[in-house]
Amino acid sequence: MDHTPSLQVSKPYTRKIQHVYDIIFYMIAISLGILLISSLCFYTLSFDLRTIIYPATIPFKTLLPPPLASLSFSQLSITPPPPDSPSLSLSQPYQVLLSSSWNKKSKYNSTYLKTFIFHNMTDQELFLKASMVKGIDDFTNKTIPKVAFMFLVKGKVPLAPLWEKFFKDNEGFYSIYLHQDPSYKDKVSEDSVFYGRKVPSQHVVWGTTSMIDGEKRLLANALLDSSNQRFVLLSETCIPLFGFKTIYIYLINSKLSYVNSFYDPTKDCKGRYNPKMSPIINITNWRKGSQWFEIHRNLAINIVHDTKYYPMFNKYCLPRCYSDEHYIPTLVHMMYSEFNSNRTITWVDWSIRGPHPRKYVWGDINDELMNKIRFGSTCVYNGKITNICFLFGRKFHPNTLDPLLRVSPSLLGDYYP
Repeated sequence: MDHTPSLQVSKPYTRKIQHVYDIIFYMIAISLGILLISSLCFYTLSFDLRTIIYPATIPFKTLLPPPLASLSFSQLSITPPPPDSPSLSLSQPYQVLLSSSWNKKSKYNSTYLKTFIFHNMTDQELFLKASMVKGIDDFTNKTIPKVAFMFLVKGKVPLAPLWEKFFKDNEGFYSIYLHQDPSYKDKVSEDSVFYGRKVPSQHVVWGTTSMIDGEKRLLANALLDSSNQRFVLLSETCIPLFGFKTIYIYLINSKLSYVNSFYDPTKDCKGRYNPKMSPIINITNWRKGSQWFEIHRNLAINIVHDTKYYPMFNKYCLPRCYSDEHYIPTLVHMMYSEFNSNRTITWVDWSIRGPHPRKYVWGDINDELMNKIRFGSTCVYNGKITNICFLFGRKFHPNTLDPLLRVSPSLLGDYYP
C-alpha cells in the first residue's frame, strides 16, 4: 500500500487564487474597454474632419492630381458671391466633406508646421532626393492634403500681417516655405506662421537661371512632405484674393495645374529663342508665360527631376532671354500639356506699357478695385465657366498693407457655388 500523503489545498488558499484570477480578468476587461474607446475617439478625430474617397490606384505616369472633389459647404460659415456672378462649380465624382470642426481638428496635424527646415544637402542631393519621392498614388485617405505656399523673396515679406490673417485657424491644411537671400537675417517672431520656414537658399539674380534654381529649391523642399499635394509660387508683392477655404478648395479639387504657357511671334517671345537649343527644344515648342505658377505634386516632381531641358536654358537662355518666363512654360507644353490649364491664377496688370506690370500703391486700394480683380474675368474651371479665375494678386507695394487690412474682412471672405 502506498502511504504517500495526498496533496490537498486548503479552501482559504483556493479562494486567494480565485481572487487573483478575478483581478486579472477585471484588469484585462478594463484595458480592452479603454482600448476600444480610444480607437473610436481616434477614428472620429481622424475622419470627422473630412471623408475622402479615392480610386484604387493612379499610375504615376498619368500625372493626374489627387481626385479630391465635390465639396459640402453646408456646415461652413461663409459669405455668398456677388449677385449675378457665374457660379464656381466644384462637382466631380469624388467627395471631400469639410465639417464645421475645421478649425478645431486642423490643429491635430499641425506639428510639422512648427518645425524648422534645415539640412546640409547640396542642390544636387536635394533635387535627387525630391525627384525620388512618391507622387499622388502614395496619398492615402488617412492624410490631410496640404497646399504648399512657396515664397521666392529677397528678404522680408512686407505684407506678412495680411498673410497671417489668411492662414489663421487653418493649421494642418497648408505648408509655408521661404526662399530668401542668404544675407538676409531672419527676424520673424516665434508666433508667426513664417517662423522657421526658411529653406537653405542661394543668391538669386532676376532674369537668370538662378531664379529657376530658387524655384526648384522651394519645390524640392516642399516635396519632402508627402502631404503637400498642390504647390503655389508667390513673391513678396503677392496677396490672397479670397479666404483660405475658398483657395484651398479651388486648388485641391482642380483637375489641372495652372501654368501660363503661350506662343507669341513677337521679339518678346519668339525673338528670345536661341537656335542652338535645337533639336532638344525646337522653335515650335518655345513658349512664354507668367513665372508665378500653381502645380500638382506629380508635375512638381518632374520639374525637379528634369536634367534634359534645364541645361539648355542654363547655357543658351541668357538676357534678353529670361528663363523664369520660358523654362517651365516650355517644359510643361512639351511634356505635360494635357495636364495644364494654360492660365495663371495670379493676377497682374499689364495694361501699362513697359517691361514691368503696374504696381498698386496705397491710394489704389478700394472695394471697387479688389472686386474687379476678383470677379472681373471669366475662365474655365473643371470644364465649367466661372468668374473666379484669380486667387492671388501681385505687385502690391508695402504701403498697401494698411488699406488691405482694412478691407480684409470682405477680401478674405469665402465663396461657394
